[in-house]
Amino acid sequence: MSDWPEGRNGGQGERYGRGSASPRPESARAMPHVRRRPAPPQSPPHIPPQQGQGYEDGPGYDSGYNTGQVYGGGQRAGGGGRGGDSGYVQPRAAPNWGRRIKVGVLTLVVVVLAVSVGTYFWADGKLKREVDLSKVIERPSEGDGTNYLVVGSDSREGMTAEDKKKLHTGSAEGKRTDSMMILHDGSNGPTLISLPRDSNVEIPSFVGSESGKKFAGTGRTTKLNAAYAEDGPELLVRTVEFNTGLRIDHYVEIGFGGFANIVDAIGGVEMDIPKAFKDKNSGADFQAGKQTLNGEQSLAFVRTRYAFAGSDLDRTKNQQKFLAALASQTATPSTILNPFKLYPTMGAGLDTLVVDKDMSLWSLGNMFFAMKGVTGGEGTSMNIPLTGGSVNGNLVWDKDKVKQLVEQLKNDEKVTVKGS
Repeated sequence: MSDWPEGRNGGQGERYGRGSASPRPESARAMPHVRRRPAPPQSPPHIPPQQGQGYEDGPGYDSGYNTGQVYGGGQRAGGGGRGGDSGYVQPRAAPNWGRRIKVGVLTLVVVVLAVSVGTYFWADGKLKREVDLSKVIERPSEGDGTNYLVVGSDSREGMTAEDKKKLHTGSAEGKRTDSMMILHDGSNGPTLISLPRDSNVEIPSFVGSESGKKFAGTGRTTKLNAAYAEDGPELLVRTVEFNTGLRIDHYVEIGFGGFANIVDAIGGVEMDIPKAFKDKNSGADFQAGKQTLNGEQSLAFVRTRYAFAGSDLDRTKNQQKFLAALASQTATPSTILNPFKLYPTMGAGLDTLVVDKDMSLWSLGNMFFAMKGVTGGEGTSMNIPLTGGSVNGNLVWDKDKVKQLVEQLKNDEKVTVKGS
């Protein structure tokens, strides 16, 4: 009769303990109880013994036999053997994806804002605010909407001898206006009005931009572009305001080199040329049909006049058509959202852009999108109304129609006047 309680061997038959050399175990009274230190506050609940592991004498009892089995899904710290630490490591919490997404979105917004602000100040610093409209005297009253005087000059500033030869610009000193347009941006859509450089206009009284001296008007008439040649942008603005009665809010000028560089920066401008033409003076040589013009070809296209029967009038129409196409193809997501296109384009244009002292980058952007809208179905493009006659070979404006046109622009009404 055995003193060992039946079943105390855990169902192991005659095997009484791992590694035991005795056929019978020691008396239960002779086996010391091993007391463990108190379990940590967050110990997992007591796990009942499994078959083959023996009984535990209370929750603090450790038989000393380690089967290597881990309970509760956690990991046993310290090896778990005799005298080891039986503490459990809590399972790692699932990641908080909602919080991670919020942090990621916030980071992206901060980066976009930082880049946008940096780009704004970088571009704003490139503007050449050289025209002081406060020097313009006896100005017309303000109207609704915003009026820009957009000037293309034949400035060769920054161009090398090779550039001048390539672009057929010649090497004349100084600069003159090659094209002049009024862009009205209002609630009834944009209106683009070309002012032929051979327009016969009166030079009014003015204050010299450099000397500050006042020059009285004598009733003298001459070509419109002579005003620019005589005393620069301020006198040109004064002359346009005097002869139209329309107040100019902002002045924007770009030279030959900057114009060509912008076109090259965006990869060219697609144009549909209805009829082939050539002009040795501008270097133009175009076939009919759709084609993409690079900077050199674009400059030749907008400067050509001797190849057309309408001379300067036909040239102004081509200039309007080209500028609208340029704005339309530049103000696209593929340019604005692509830094490899956006920065070269802005750099090429802003480096040679001359504006008035009150021009902001925001106003310049509005002008650009208004130009795009001219051919977007919401705008109008035209030449200033002419009588069809001439004075000393200069084109004569139709004063009655010009007055009606200006009233419509001042009141920001839909333009119904037809140009030449």
